[in-house]
Amino acid sequence: MLKDLFKKTQYITVSKVSFDDEIIEEGPNIPSGMWSKCHDCGNIVYTEDLDSNLDVCNKCGFHLRINANERIKQVFDKESFNILFSEVITKNHLGFKGYEEKLRKGREASGSDEAVICGVGKINGINIAAAVMDSFFMMGSMGSAVGEKITRTVEYATLNKLPLVIFTTSGGARMQEGIFSLMQMAKISGAIGRHDEEGLLYITVLTNPTTGGVTASFAMQGDIIISEPRATIGFAGRRVIENTIKETLPETFQKAEFLLEKGFIDAIVHRRELKGYIYKILNLHGVNKNE
Repeated sequence: MLKDLFKKTQYITVSKVSFDDEIIEEGPNIPSGMWSKCHDCGNIVYTEDLDSNLDVCNKCGFHLRINANERIKQVFDKESFNILFSEVITKNHLGFKGYEEKLRKGREASGSDEAVICGVGKINGINIAAAVMDSFFMMGSMGSAVGEKITRTVEYATLNKLPLVIFTTSGGARMQEGIFSLMQMAKISGAIGRHDEEGLLYITVLTNPTTGGVTASFAMQGDIIISEPRATIGFAGRRVIENTIKETLPETFQKAEFLLEKGFIDAIVHRRELKGYIYKILNLHGVNKNE
């Protein structure tokens, strides 16, 4: 009798519930996009905290990639950025198979029509011409449309006597366009040379990653070269270099801190301080709000 009194109640564990042949699996109810992972330290970050910290990991300080539209919001005065040359878009001149589909996916991923947004905006009231590259569009690769938009922006800055800022992020030249892509290096560099001949200021801001033909041309041609912390900056890939020279490279190789030590860049600036830092440079070079 006592045994029956304290007998353990049998429970049924339900792992799946069926309603009209629809199977509903039980699991944690976590809304999609609530958490993000730092690509450097692996820390799991609450997405709202990441957004409020300008997409910088609150544990290790790694600067996560952001798209061009977000960069514009962070750096330029509110509603001051006017987009130029939006009519310049990529065409598949070589008939490369599957290229149109890659372009479509790039537009969806980045929210932009191309791997760069160009225009004129204000930083604390100072007018500047700018090109903002977007790594979410085919890894910021430089095709003929990207090169044309940046070239036109540099020429616009020269014609209107404006300082120029280019925010770089790229995997290099776009393979689907072959030699047309490589030609953009010389075209942009020529325009920058004419901008320099007019005595105008050119600032580059290198973000993660800046590699290939972009590094080999306009990314490293700035009068002042700034980088975000721990950004990867280089030309050829690390493994390619190691296999070529048969040596193991240091862990810091091709990182912003390594380049600063070797004199390739002028400063490493945290994302939250970037707008103010560019503003100070403009002031030091005599650029003011009346121009």
